[in-house]
Amino acid sequence: MTSVRAVRTRRASGALVAAACAALVVAGCTSNEPRETEDTATGPVTVTENDEPGDEVVIGFSAPAADHGWMGAITSAAQAEADKYEDVTLQVAEGTNDVNVQISQVEGFINEGVDAIVLLPFDGAALTEVALEAMEAGIPVINVDREFTSPFAARTTVLGDNYGMGVSAGTYICERLGDNPDAVVAEIAGIDSLPLTQDRSDGFKDALDDCGLDVDARVAADFTVEGGEEQTANLLSAEPQIDAIWNHDDDQGVGVLAAIENAGRDEFFMVGGAGSINMMEEIQSGESVVEATVIYPSTQAADGVKLARLIAQNKTVGDLASIGVPRTVQLHAPVVTADNVEEYLSVGFES
Repeated sequence: MTSVRAVRTRRASGALVAAACAALVVAGCTSNEPRETEDTATGPVTVTENDEPGDEVVIGFSAPAADHGWMGAITSAAQAEADKYEDVTLQVAEGTNDVNVQISQVEGFINEGVDAIVLLPFDGAALTEVALEAMEAGIPVINVDREFTSPFAARTTVLGDNYGMGVSAGTYICERLGDNPDAVVAEIAGIDSLPLTQDRSDGFKDALDDCGLDVDARVAADFTVEGGEEQTANLLSAEPQIDAIWNHDDDQGVGVLAAIENAGRDEFFMVGGAGSINMMEEIQSGESVVEATVIYPSTQAADGVKLARLIAQNKTVGDLASIGVPRTVQLHAPVVTADNVEEYLSVGFES
């Protein structure tokens, strides 16, 4: 394993290395000069010099417990990405929703002198201090999804776009209903106290405002199947006529669809959120109220692993005119419909 002293020396000279290509949810990092292509289950993938084996890299990885489909997919995708490289060893800590346990996990990575840490914190604020300790020890931290409170706690941050999710969902509904100012639009949010939920709702409201629509009814379902079913039942009971629903989260969407079926309602269409295989199959069927879902990439940690390897090996990402790379990479929130669902099945997750 590389010593912390050697890691520091190597990383100090490579402080301007690479990260921006993570905005490509599936393709990962590419350069301007592809060497060859390899056929995979999802089609040809460009192989670049960055993919050639380099120095052995040990990456510590910690994330919350896989208590729903999206979080489970985060960890499995990170491991799958690491497995693509013979020069990468991924040390995966057991998923936990206890911030003290997660802090201890990161402290363990620091003591072991790993080459990089990919960290999706249960609570970004609570994990900021230990992330700073890692950075001060010369270990680059790649912060995933939930941001730290200090800009010095991470070398690179990989984020989904929660506000953009709301904009994408609202824009799709505007395209379908914008010529009907009396259309009734409902929203099934997640946990209202979370900034990510607030961002999604703000984006949704702003997009609807742009075409003269409003959120006429709203419930919060706590990102759980049970909450989805209970709150959707309440929503349907209170609203005799609905034209469109945006559900923030496809995991809770399992309960949402159960409530819709139990109520025997189908006069509206629904847009999901996150991009589960379950919802994509509903879209494919052509027989469901689900017409679309908005991607919130479960590949964020996989991107983090790819970037951690490049940073630790002092490699640079091509395709940028500027010297250096952005400190923050924010991934796109595209809408999946029947027209493009085949493109996204490979990055879907099971709810």
